[in-house]
Amino acid sequence: MERRQNRSTTPRIWRNWSSKGFKIRLLVIFLAIVILSVFILNIFIWTRDVSKLEDPAPQSTIIYDQSGAVASKISVSNIEGVGIKQIPEDMIHAVIATEDQRFYKHNGINYIAIIKAFASNIISGEVVAGGSTVTQQLAKNAFLTQERTYTRKIKELIITKKIERTYSKDEIMEKYLNQIYFGEGAWGIQRAAQTYFGKDVSELTLAESAMIAGLIKAPSILSPFKNMEKSIERRDVVLSLMEKEGYITKSDVKKAKEQSIVLEEKKMDDYKGKYPSYVDHIIEEATQKYGLTENGILSGGLHIYTELNPTIQKAAEEVYKEDALFPESQADQLIQSGAVFINPSTGGINAIVGERGEHTFRGFNHATQLKRQPGSTMKPLSVYTPAIEQGYDIYDMLQDNPINIDGYQPKNYDNQYRGQVTMYDAVVHSYNVPPVWLLQKIGLEDGVNAVKRFGIELEEADYTPGLALGGMSKGTSPLSMAQAYSAFPNNGTMVDSHSIKVIEDANGNTLAKWKENALRVTEPIIAQKMTYMLKGVVEKGTGIKAQVEGLEIAGKTGTTQLPFANNDGAKDHWFVGYTPEIVGAIWLGYDKTDAQHFLSSTSGSSVTTIFKEIISRSKSELTNTDFNLSLVGKQLSEQKKRKEEQKKADEKKVEEKKLEEEKKIENKKKEKEKVNKEVKKEEKAQEKEKKKKEKEKE
Repeated sequence: MERRQNRSTTPRIWRNWSSKGFKIRLLVIFLAIVILSVFILNIFIWTRDVSKLEDPAPQSTIIYDQSGAVASKISVSNIEGVGIKQIPEDMIHAVIATEDQRFYKHNGINYIAIIKAFASNIISGEVVAGGSTVTQQLAKNAFLTQERTYTRKIKELIITKKIERTYSKDEIMEKYLNQIYFGEGAWGIQRAAQTYFGKDVSELTLAESAMIAGLIKAPSILSPFKNMEKSIERRDVVLSLMEKEGYITKSDVKKAKEQSIVLEEKKMDDYKGKYPSYVDHIIEEATQKYGLTENGILSGGLHIYTELNPTIQKAAEEVYKEDALFPESQADQLIQSGAVFINPSTGGINAIVGERGEHTFRGFNHATQLKRQPGSTMKPLSVYTPAIEQGYDIYDMLQDNPINIDGYQPKNYDNQYRGQVTMYDAVVHSYNVPPVWLLQKIGLEDGVNAVKRFGIELEEADYTPGLALGGMSKGTSPLSMAQAYSAFPNNGTMVDSHSIKVIEDANGNTLAKWKENALRVTEPIIAQKMTYMLKGVVEKGTGIKAQVEGLEIAGKTGTTQLPFANNDGAKDHWFVGYTPEIVGAIWLGYDKTDAQHFLSSTSGSSVTTIFKEIISRSKSELTNTDFNLSLVGKQLSEQKKRKEEQKKADEKKVEEKKLEEEKKIENKKKEKEKVNKEVKKEEKAQEKEKKKKEKEKE
C-alpha cells in the first residue's frame, strides 16, 4: 500500500515542478532577488565616499614594540602629484600593458582576466595569478587592508564601481600613478622618477618608464638599488608586453634595452618619530642584515615588529636627559654616552640610547657603533671564565705581587700589592695584577678563544697579556659587551642580539624574519659561579652604586687609562650589569680625549649611577628578582665556610703569636727588672761596705 502511495505521489510532484506556471513564478522570484540585489548594491555604490582620492598620501612605516602595540610611525615622504599630461605616454602604456591590458575597455572589473586567473589557479593548485584591474588596485591601496576575505572583496567591488562612476579613465590612471608605491620610499610616479633617476617624470625615457612600471609588482624586491639584475629582467618583461599590446615596435624594444641605466638616488627627509636611537638601529639592522634600503624603510609603508620595550626605552631616554646624573662636561665638548639593554633569554634589544644632547638622524650611535677598550669589564670574559673552566675556583688564591712580562708591568689601581688574594676578592675589588698572572697560568690562547666565544672581535695585535685588562687595538661596543654578558644570567647560552623580529611590506608580505642563533658559550655551573662573583661586585665592590632595592644585580665596572701622563683621570668608563631578566651595558667618555677633555671621576660613581636609575625606573618590567644559583649554592656555602674557618684559624694563629710575643716581652721585662733589682741590691751592699770602711778609717 505504501509503495503504491509513493509511486502515485512522485508523478504529481514532478508535474507541479514541470508546469509552466511554476517555472514562471520561480523566474519572477529569481529576477526579483537579482533586481533587489542590484538595487541594494547600487545604493552601497552610490553612498560610498571616494573623495579621499583627491588628497593622496603615502603610507607610514609602522614600528611595533615587543607586545605588538604601535610604538612609532615614520613618515617622511612628501608626495608630489602630477597631472596626466605630465606623464609620458610610454609610462602609461607600460603600466597598462603590465597591470591591466583592458583598462580602457572594462568598467572597473575585468571578468575575462578573472576567469583566466581562476583557471590558472585551479590548474596549479595554488594562487598564482590574480585578476585585479588598475581601478581595483587603486581601491584596495587607498581604502582597504590586504586581508583576503570575501567581505573585503565585496568592499573592493563597491569602491571600484564608485571610482569608475566618479572619474574618467584618464583621471583614474592619474590618481593610480600618484597613489601607487614604487619602492625606496617613493610614493607616486613623480617621486619615483626623482628617486631612481633624479629627473622629472616628464623626462623619463621608454627604458626608464618600463623599469619603473616593472617595480609595481614587488617594489622591495625589484629595486635596482638592491638588485639591478632582477630589475633589468623585469624591465625587459614590461617592454615585451608593451610590444605585444602594440604600443611599441621591436626596434623600440631593442633601443630601450641598449640604453644605459644611470641611477641617481635621492635621499628622503629625516624622519620625526619616537625612540630615535632605537629607530636608527632598526634601520642599521634592516640594511646590514636583511638588505633593505634606508628610503624603503623610512617611508615604504612597512610593518616592523621589534623587541622594543617602551617602558625601559622611556626610562633610558629620561635618564639621559638629566644632566645632573652625568659628570660635568667642558664647555666646548659634551661628555658622551651610550646605553643598550638586552633580554638575555631571547637576545632581544629592549632599549637603546645612542647619544646625549640633540639627536642627529642616523648619526653616530655610541651604544652600537662605538669601538673603545672595555677596561676591566673584559676580565670575566678573557680570564675568569676560562680559568674556572680549567679547574680554578672562586676562593682559590691568586698571586698579587709585582709582575713583569716582557716589559709589561700591570699595577693595581691603588699601587698596593697584597701578596695573595682569592679570585672572589680580585673580581669584587677589580685588582689588576691577579687576572694578568692568572691569564699567564691558563695560557693566553685560552683567554683569546674565550673572548671570541663570547662574540667579541679581536685583532691579532690583541693577543697580549694586556687582554686580561681589556687592552685592545680597536676595542668593542656596548652592544657587543651586553650580548657577551647575557650568557651569564642565561646559564651559559648566548643568543644573538637583535632589534627586529619581522618586517612586512605594505601588503602584508614578509620581507625579513629573525632566526634564533643561540650558542653555548660555557656550562651552566660556570655561568652561575661568574654571576656569584659579579653579584659581589655590586654588593660590596666597585659596583656598589648600581644597587637597586628589591633586585639582585651583578656586573662589572671598567676604566681605561688616558693616552697621556695623568694619574688623576680616565679615558673611558664602563659598566656592564644585569638582573635575571635584563643585561645593560653603558659607556661614558669624550668623543675626542685630550689633555683638556678626560674623565676625572671613577666608573664606580658615574656609569653605575646611570645604570641604577634606568633599572629603578624599569622595575615594573622585571618580575624575577633573584638569580638562580642552585648549581653552586651548596658548593659556595661550603667554600665560604671553609674560608671563614681558615680565616678564624689564621686569626687565632695571629692572636697566639701576638700573645706569645707579648709574653716574651713581659718575661724580658721581668728579667730586666730582676737584673736591675740585683744590681741595685749589689750597689747598696757596695755603698754600705764603703761607708763601713770609711768609718773604720776614721
